[in-house]
Amino acid sequence: MRIVFMGTPDFAVPSLKALYNKSYDICAVVVQPDRPKGRGKKMVYPPVKKAALDLGLQVYQPERIKDPEFIKIIKDLEPDVIVVVAFGQILSKEILDLPPLGCINVHASLLPKLRGAAPINWSIINGDKVTGVTTMYMDEGLDTGDMILKKQIEIDDEINAQELHDRLSLLGAETLIETLENINMGKIIRIKQNEEEATYAPILTKDIGKIDWSLDCRKIKNLIRGTYPWPSAFSYYEEKMFKIFKADIIDKEKRNHQYGVITEVNKDNIIISCGKGFLRVTEIQFENQKRMDVEAYLRGHKINKNAILG
Repeated sequence: MRIVFMGTPDFAVPSLKALYNKSYDICAVVVQPDRPKGRGKKMVYPPVKKAALDLGLQVYQPERIKDPEFIKIIKDLEPDVIVVVAFGQILSKEILDLPPLGCINVHASLLPKLRGAAPINWSIINGDKVTGVTTMYMDEGLDTGDMILKKQIEIDDEINAQELHDRLSLLGAETLIETLENINMGKIIRIKQNEEEATYAPILTKDIGKIDWSLDCRKIKNLIRGTYPWPSAFSYYEEKMFKIFKADIIDKEKRNHQYGVITEVNKDNIIISCGKGFLRVTEIQFENQKRMDVEAYLRGHKINKNAILG
């Protein structure tokens, strides 16, 4: 089985390595172009490119995968199947129709729920109790193709988006290998998606992390977990933005406090009132400062009790 692999970020690396370790014929790896990163704007390899080069695989980085010149390259490679894992560009119908065994995608949700760019983050932000991965045959829609296999895991109350990402990337690799083995054996059953159950997980933007303190403390904690490590949940203290990375729920009745008020300042945490319940915040980062435990921050800075957060 000749495979063209398309993927770009860390999430796709375990799938590429799993294919290599199973001795699949990976005739090419297609990755998004190198991009500048950090304050110095240094050009950085995408994670999949680095992994592919380390494995001695051929790498292509088209600016536009729909360009006729690149489509010809794919045709000349004559892949039996194209595997797509978080690639980052939309495949044209011409490419989708090329491989005789189809284009297989690994998606980080239990489709048809959470189609789109950020299913891992939104599964936590939404307060879902389970998620997983789905392999599917790609079509011209956004994650709308026929499903092949699903694997489910639970979302506990403490896991953040980075941790869930890492677990799902490994699960995705396992599910991909099982999917390809089933294709080889002719055991695949295509399952249509139920459009009535479809939901959407849009790409994250910085403003999604802005905390609305009128919400239930559980929803705010879900936002903190779901936006970690980027864009991060944030609020304003005396007009200075600060990010919150860790917080625990204090589920008790609010008395005279309005929401968004710092009700207590202790040696290693601050307590903030929410629309329902309270949050005990233990790890923060103020603008232009390092991320640190509240205890460390309070050794050199003051946070005022009864301050109202913006």
